[in-house]
Amino acid sequence: MADIVIVGAGHAGAQAAVALRQAKFEGTITLIGDEAFPPYERPPLSKEYLAGDKPFERILLRPEAFWASKDMDLKLGTKVVTVDPSAHEVTFENGEKLAYGKLIWATGGSPRRLTCAGADADNVFVVRARADVDALQDRLPDINKVVIVGGGYIGLEAAAVLRKLGKEVVLLEALERVLARVAGQEISEFYEAYHRQQGVDLRTNTALDCIEVEGGKATGVRMADGSVIAADAVVVGIGIIPAVEPLIAAGAAGTNGVDVDSQCRTTLPDIFAIGDCAAHENSFADGARIRLESVQNANDQATLVAKNIMGADDHYGAVPWFWSNQYDLKLQTVGLSTGYDQTVLRGSPDEASFSVIYLKEGKVVALDCVNAMKDYVQGRKLVATGLAAAPAALADAGTPLKELL
Repeated sequence: MADIVIVGAGHAGAQAAVALRQAKFEGTITLIGDEAFPPYERPPLSKEYLAGDKPFERILLRPEAFWASKDMDLKLGTKVVTVDPSAHEVTFENGEKLAYGKLIWATGGSPRRLTCAGADADNVFVVRARADVDALQDRLPDINKVVIVGGGYIGLEAAAVLRKLGKEVVLLEALERVLARVAGQEISEFYEAYHRQQGVDLRTNTALDCIEVEGGKATGVRMADGSVIAADAVVVGIGIIPAVEPLIAAGAAGTNGVDVDSQCRTTLPDIFAIGDCAAHENSFADGARIRLESVQNANDQATLVAKNIMGADDHYGAVPWFWSNQYDLKLQTVGLSTGYDQTVLRGSPDEASFSVIYLKEGKVVALDCVNAMKDYVQGRKLVATGLAAAPAALADAGTPLKELL
């Protein structure tokens, strides 16, 4: 029996455990992870860790000895396969059971895989966990040509690292532009041009037929038009599938992830869900129920749940923010641009330092800032307050955004 059982040892689960101890929770905490490693940062996997710039020890969320020093029981390298909400009990894949007082579900998701022929070839990789990147790194000396499937953050970040390492890179995006789901046209066009300048063969509006395989290894990617792109490796970055099957099987509500209320409670008693797998109504998305795949969301929801377990009555309303490092570009995003009806360009894309400000009905709802730290920092308050500002004033890079408040 554990007072608190946390399933998932990524950012959300680890922060929940830390926040409980910081709030002086004195009960027992068991933190369960399906990897053999203590909690570590995920974003560097497609950046500094893949590039070899940071060893694994430098991306640990806490030193390994920290968890025991805070009297936390880490169960690593195992999965929870069933949840019994009436008995307040979880079952592990080996059949072992563990009772809980309260359960925090923080499992994130598994990388979405290609479903075409050849997708299971030995040298088709994803970038979600340390083992994924270790497997790719082990092969790098024998890899020259890489095909990346997916033009989101993961695909673009991996492309930047692999080009830095001297690999030939072809990036395939099914939609008409990269980052189409998270950014506007100006950002997409800028990143497409920048990657091509760095030598990436970036193709949009693509349709993949299958992966050609010889001797268990991918040798190329066959497109719908019959053309074949030679490849020594294929990297797939096409999103994640929320890891919530045991909760849904136990009766929790949810279609895209598991549904939670404004306090991150699922529809099952004494069970919370946080992070990438938790579908919540977000005020920055006009109240739509969404999942946010970000470190910010994971940490903020974890902290909120810990406080509420300790007696607070807080509700989730944090301003969303994200970041992506590619080459010498730092993209920082605040807010959610979904549903915008106007954009304002601030600064100069030609100088690789600019911001795109997204408006909806005249109010600032989000900013994408490329090498524009001041805009990002000051823009947070514009988004938080839903500032109505004249486009001409927003576009004047000589006027600090904070002066518009």
